[in-house]
Amino acid sequence: MRFEDQHVVVTGGTRGIGRAVSLAFLREGASVHAIYRGDEAAAESLLEDAGDARERVRTSRLDIADHDAVGAFWDSLGDAAVDVLVANAGIRRDSVLAMMSPDDWSAVLDTNLTGSYTMAKFAVQNMMRQRYGRIVFTTSPAGRFGFEGQGNYAASKAGQVGLARALCKEVAKRKITVNCVSPGFIQTDLIDDLPDELATSYRKSVPAKRFGTTDEVASAVLYLASREASYITGAALDVTGGL
Repeated sequence: MRFEDQHVVVTGGTRGIGRAVSLAFLREGASVHAIYRGDEAAAESLLEDAGDARERVRTSRLDIADHDAVGAFWDSLGDAAVDVLVANAGIRRDSVLAMMSPDDWSAVLDTNLTGSYTMAKFAVQNMMRQRYGRIVFTTSPAGRFGFEGQGNYAASKAGQVGLARALCKEVAKRKITVNCVSPGFIQTDLIDDLPDELATSYRKSVPAKRFGTTDEVASAVLYLASREASYITGAALDVTGGL
């Protein structure tokens, strides 16, 4: 129960990695506010799977790229102190750059990078009042290596690392840490639409010769969000099976 009495906000918190993170925090005693964009069924499923911890989980539908809507969400929390923000929400719209539409470029940058900015901006304002906080961005090795057909995704993920490293310097004196967890190929809906041949190629490229699990990523997030990680800030923790 390392997070008993702590309040955690998780974006993209009802599916995939975010779902595993939300459930992991609940098991550790936290109250969790899971944000989702539109999948009502996934939100209901999270509430059902919370079991005895259901009274400690809330869900909210929110477009995290909408600055005013995000501000209204944080205002709705009133004086409640948020201890942890996990900015996990992310989308992919793959295409080679020469054929990529402006809409697909903007959609990915808006959700993955601008969404991280809006949530972190208001989280910092909340956390500075209590002089404590943990912010964790879910980024990707794509931001470092780049993958064919993912120029928009890679740019957004590299941007998250830069944002974290700048922000951590602004808030370190207030005992707020800002880090990234960087999952490699994790078995989620985000990669389920990969062609079989490409998925097999990616799996072979991983030294561990398998895709990771959402629970393995959640364990890394919980460590970065813990009080024990107080001297780790501006870091990107790879959960990649050796990529």
